[in-house]
Amino acid sequence: MKRVLFFICAFNMSIAFSQTEKGAVDATEKILDSVTLRSYLYQNHIKQLAPAEGTYLFSGKKTEMISMAGIPADITNKTGRQVFAKIPGIFVYDMDGAGNQINIAARGLDPHRGWEFNNRKDGIITNSDMYGYPASHFSMPFESIERVELVRGTGSLQYGAQFGGMLNYITKQGDSTRPFSFESINTVGSFNLLSSYNAIGGKAGKFRYYAYLQKKSRDGYRKNEHTDSESEAIILSYEANKNLSVRAEWARSKYLYRIPGPLTDSMFYADPKQATRSRNYFSPDIHIPSVTINWQPALRTKLQFTSSAVLGKRSSVQFDKPTNIGDTIVTATLQYNNRQVDIDAFNSYTAELRLLQEYSLGKQVSQFTAGVQYMNNDLHRTQMGKGTTGSDYDLSLVTPGWGRDVYLKTKNIALFAESRFQLTSSFSVNIGARLEVGKTDLSGSITYYPGNAIPVSIKREFPLLGANFSYRLPKNMELYGGWSQSYHPMLFKDLIPASLYEKVDPNIKDAKGYNAEFGFRGNWKFLRWDITGFLLKYNNRFGTLAETDEQGNFYTYRTNIGNSLTSGVEILIQGDWMINKISLSVFTSTAFTNARYADAVVKSGTNNINIKGNRVESAPGLITRNGVTVRYKMFSYSLLYSYTAQTYADALNTEAPLKTTGAVGLVPSYGILDMNFALRFSKALELKANISNVTNKQYFTKRPTFYPGPGVWSSDGRNAAVTIAIRL
Repeated sequence: MKRVLFFICAFNMSIAFSQTEKGAVDATEKILDSVTLRSYLYQNHIKQLAPAEGTYLFSGKKTEMISMAGIPADITNKTGRQVFAKIPGIFVYDMDGAGNQINIAARGLDPHRGWEFNNRKDGIITNSDMYGYPASHFSMPFESIERVELVRGTGSLQYGAQFGGMLNYITKQGDSTRPFSFESINTVGSFNLLSSYNAIGGKAGKFRYYAYLQKKSRDGYRKNEHTDSESEAIILSYEANKNLSVRAEWARSKYLYRIPGPLTDSMFYADPKQATRSRNYFSPDIHIPSVTINWQPALRTKLQFTSSAVLGKRSSVQFDKPTNIGDTIVTATLQYNNRQVDIDAFNSYTAELRLLQEYSLGKQVSQFTAGVQYMNNDLHRTQMGKGTTGSDYDLSLVTPGWGRDVYLKTKNIALFAESRFQLTSSFSVNIGARLEVGKTDLSGSITYYPGNAIPVSIKREFPLLGANFSYRLPKNMELYGGWSQSYHPMLFKDLIPASLYEKVDPNIKDAKGYNAEFGFRGNWKFLRWDITGFLLKYNNRFGTLAETDEQGNFYTYRTNIGNSLTSGVEILIQGDWMINKISLSVFTSTAFTNARYADAVVKSGTNNINIKGNRVESAPGLITRNGVTVRYKMFSYSLLYSYTAQTYADALNTEAPLKTTGAVGLVPSYGILDMNFALRFSKALELKANISNVTNKQYFTKRPTFYPGPGVWSSDGRNAAVTIAIRL
């Protein structure tokens, strides 16, 4: 640590002495390609984004940036409550087995694979199909991530219109000071966890590269649970000159998850490790190629062009029945029942051109950003295929044909512009707009549905508006706030009836609404904070109603059921002290959320019930994470306590669980204690250990209504992992 402090002082002194008299520079001055200063004794790990970065404007918006270097978290298993511990209000939903996917949301939104966020990797969209199925099935290893950027919904106009905002994972880069570097991160842990991440990178002349390969295998906390995963990426950059650079990237992720099946409440409390399925599998295989060109044609002008794609499949083979129907041998055939095969094929293409222009407004410098985004997506969904009676991962059909064989094709163009008016040295106002124009066509066949009900064509054409402000106070404090419109398109599942007794409203609309927030952030001496109040209005929510036709036959009607309003406060307070040679950091990251239906009606049996005032499902009223980190020289110890309040599984706010399947009912509150240790032996060698869920709390986070099956899904009990990182 003394050497680090000496280097910082020497670096600052060299800058001071390199300047001679006014306007003169020492002839021996060197221009450095990059300088990275790291203190492993004292790190905050989280900060806000700059007012302007690249071709993006973040001024006046609630932004958070997590530095992954030295973060006290189990990154191999992607333990969301640890990684996002200092982001107030992040709700984590355990679903696809530890380490496979990140399922998070904020402000009362649905956490299913983060589909309320505009998910990006290095600025490249990773949502599988933004208009048909916006879940992000791409799952990069967190060992490859340098930092995570989160911009809340009020900043959505510049990159998309998602209620949640943008979640951007920034990949590590090769060492720019030498032609070759190597990093190997290897982890062993509970449930036969074996993970190996290996990366190379460097710079030679105008070329820079980075590539990684990761493989992981893990049995689950529950019986019959297992995951095999692999990820690869290659990043090549060419800097023609200081004003022009080109970056080409290809990344892939694939995993095969053996699904243990849902439980009823009585089964969970008797033995949360038990399984109801042994022949169910889920496997996404996603490729993301991209090219990015950055050009600065003038001192105050920046241009960026990106072209990217999401290509791949989401495949599953399952005995897809409720919990109370066992997967047993059929007496007549002495074999298992046939499983159901479902395959989604994604072909999503995006091209985006962005401009950032600085200009003078009086004595101040302001910025203007604008651009155009084009998407061409083709989602081919084949479902309800008759699979084998076997027990392995086999997608073959024993009978040709699919129960559903449909295409959802979308072409969409978005124009956006936002200007930051720097009115004084401390006060700025942003005004922005986004115009979405597109069309989605549904075609194909559904065996149980009338042929004349398909095709369906849906058009969208609407503007979205937003505004933000920032007022910087003395002593590193800031008031900020804003308002921005958002929308959520109708998804494949909203347009396709589940059975012959279900119909879809031909006039069903996209969900629309807005985010509004007002915050106060800053730092003073040993203290730093960010406190935000927010409102989120979500109109035209999707749901089902009970209807009868002219002959008196009952059917379920998919339509817009009403609106919801979410209000709350997000609080991050952190204190840092240096006591002799020991650093102490304490924080609380807490969110109070009140997500309720403002006016809505939903189906209950054969009746429709007014649910005004009911809580929105999967929206905890309180999420609080509180931690302490102690560092001495190159050793650190962290303790984290996470508490999540109870939630409801359905809009009817059903309290008592459904005994036969566990598909609805209260999701109890839970508190989890985690410990993390780190010891850095040298620049080249680091050892980490973590114990997650120290008290072995038996809990679950949600009762899903669809995949991976309605019922209770046990979260992991106590587990531990040890990681060795080698950097050469």
